[in-house]
Amino acid sequence: MKITAIVVLKCGSTEDNPIILANASDVSTFGFFQRSSVREFIVFVSRTVAKRTLPGQRQSVQHEEYKVHAYNRGGLCALGFMDDPYPVRSAFSLLNQVLDEYQKNFGDSWKGATSDSTQPWPYLNDALAKYQDPAEADKLLKIQRELDETKIILHKTIDSVLERGERLDSLVEKSSDLSAASQMFYKQAKKTNSCCTIL
Repeated sequence: MKITAIVVLKCGSTEDNPIILANASDVSTFGFFQRSSVREFIVFVSRTVAKRTLPGQRQSVQHEEYKVHAYNRGGLCALGFMDDPYPVRSAFSLLNQVLDEYQKNFGDSWKGATSDSTQPWPYLNDALAKYQDPAEADKLLKIQRELDETKIILHKTIDSVLERGERLDSLVEKSSDLSAASQMFYKQAKKTNSCCTIL
């Protein structure tokens, strides 16, 4: 079981692109030349899923053997990229804890953010390492009762999160998060039916 990334975003209206407030990823399992493309895809998928996660909503989006878990708490959104066996309950406990810590550290300053933050947040890197073991995240459940009060929406594929008429391929082409090399990487991976190596 592995967590590849945790991302915190400011989510505005559905017309606005979510703004990245903090981002931690571990792409060490990918080949050296794939890592920058994987990081770009994490940002791209984070914005795509966060934009489609309503305030107060939690959802899990499955893609191949990975799941992207998203929790939007009043416009402050946390996402976790985990492999499929990582327990959903532990994933949302972790995301709730990340949101608590973010608000404790930064208060409501995120509401005024207008561009992506490149400042590292040491807590997020520590959480990424610590919660690789789902049992650590499960310990948080005792104080996370509110998670049981909201419904988790599980989407079978990332395509089911997209709006009617939207296609992932066209979003990839239009995305400013992805370099030409990453777009080519996506197309090649799709052609060889190994998209699962992207996320």
